[in-house]
Amino acid sequence: MAARGSSRLLLDTVEELLAELPSRVRGSRERFSETALSALRAISDELNLVTRDELEELELRVAQLEHRLKLLERN
Repeated sequence: MAARGSSRLLLDTVEELLAELPSRVRGSRERFSETALSALRAISDELNLVTRDELEELELRVAQLEHRLKLLERN
């Protein structure tokens, strides 16, 4: 009798853990992603790398300057 009760308790516990597993994994993955991103940002700052936004801003500025230069060359 005690063995059946223990087995049922064990099965209930395993079922509960399996039900919680997806949310636990998702939470761990999000925490890992945040930690990894923070580490990458720190490394890129340390190496003085530009961000995508900074690069896109610079590309836009160069395109504007090229356009202005073409307009000046026509005159």
